[in-house]
Amino acid sequence: MRILVTGSTGQVGREVAREFARLGHAVLTPGRQELDLMQRVSVTERIRAEAADWVINCAAYTRVDMAETEVEQAFTINRDSAGALAEAVAACGGKLLHVSTDFVFDGKQSHPYKEDDSTNPLSIYGHSKLEGEQSVSAALPAAVILRTAWVYGVNGHNFVKTMLRVAGEGKPLRVVDDQVGSPTWARDIALAIVALVQADATGIYHYTSAGSVSWYGFARAILSEAAAIGFDIRTEVVEPITTAEYPTPATRPSYSVLDTGKIQAQFDMPIPGWRDSLVAMLRELYQCEKS
Repeated sequence: MRILVTGSTGQVGREVAREFARLGHAVLTPGRQELDLMQRVSVTERIRAEAADWVINCAAYTRVDMAETEVEQAFTINRDSAGALAEAVAACGGKLLHVSTDFVFDGKQSHPYKEDDSTNPLSIYGHSKLEGEQSVSAALPAAVILRTAWVYGVNGHNFVKTMLRVAGEGKPLRVVDDQVGSPTWARDIALAIVALVQADATGIYHYTSAGSVSWYGFARAILSEAAAIGFDIRTEVVEPITTAEYPTPATRPSYSVLDTGKIQAQFDMPIPGWRDSLVAMLRELYQCEKS
């Protein structure tokens, strides 16, 4: 198959491109100069020219707090460009998988969110991603929308690497303990995307690692597992705090656990526990840093 991956330098996009290439597919990874997501015409022309069998849209404006002031940019990338991609894919008879987020929910539930639960984003970022889903579905009803959460990976900036950096400097950590979610390795998301494409899936799916934890609990696990692997961990103090003690411009869902029952049932997809995937990622990161 001919696979075009947008956002191929990001955490998920890089892993997606890697997995499809490993399986022998022709993978196209246009950069910003070749595919400018801020320019709708550019998006349409590029997608039509490439005529890929599948487009995997991993590109997104993900600066959650900055989106509160960079509203136009967030909506242009997350809504308008997503819609333009879907329209272009539909015009050339291709298929699309669009990556979305737990931020489309308000986090007020006390049980995992299913695909058909009511959405109610709390932030500009969340609103822009929800409207992106709606634009994609309107232009290409058969598109796949894959929601995930709490993404981390060997590449790019993420919570795991931030914790390792601060802990390596010996600085004390204060981490929010009243926001709960499922930390998810970008590699696992990529494998799920490959499975969805190979199964010729359509519709909305949720995928995260199994289990849930607070950011504080996640931070504790990162430092513990990293120290066991051999990382230089100099921080001994990790203090749990409330969201109110760490105010941010954007409001975040307090409960971001997604129900993955649908994707497991339809595709017999085993989902690793979040801590098992964390250990695997840390081992890979450790080898990368030592090589």
